[in-house]
Amino acid sequence: MTRAVLALGSNLGDQEANLRKALDGLDEYLVEVSGSYWTPPWGDPDQPEYLNAVVLVEGDVTAGGWLELAHGLEQAGGRVRDPERRFGPRTLDVDVIAVWDGDEQVVQDDPVLTLPHPRAHLRAFVLVPLAEIAPEIELAGHGAITDLLKTDEVAADVPTVRPGPPLR
Repeated sequence: MTRAVLALGSNLGDQEANLRKALDGLDEYLVEVSGSYWTPPWGDPDQPEYLNAVVLVEGDVTAGGWLELAHGLEQAGGRVRDPERRFGPRTLDVDVIAVWDGDEQVVQDDPVLTLPHPRAHLRAFVLVPLAEIAPEIELAGHGAITDLLKTDEVAADVPTVRPGPPLR
């Protein structure tokens, strides 16, 4: 049995419906769902703002299995990957942020899946909703969520994370 933090985001189409569809696809695994948040795009500013949320999930799923599930949700949500725009717009983005196998956080540096997510500790759009539902979580190698929110780089972005519509 593993637990995972997944980050959901959408900035194309009906963003609320896209996130709700992802939640429906995760229903059997859901432990906790954050509120949604509007945020500016990260890494590629020439695109619409995102609607983001974070979920805690649990199941008899490996770390790689969470990634497969994430990719399946993205595909079902109509995601098309543009190799020219790594951080470009998308109907649905589902990132595996962290995974725990029992009490141990999975740490791996693999070309397919790096855990914890290599940029999550820098992203207010992940940390703000995660702090809402699980402020006690620590990202291995980076520290506590509540401390990460206070770092200069993240703290500067926190005011840009605005509450969105309820998803549940």
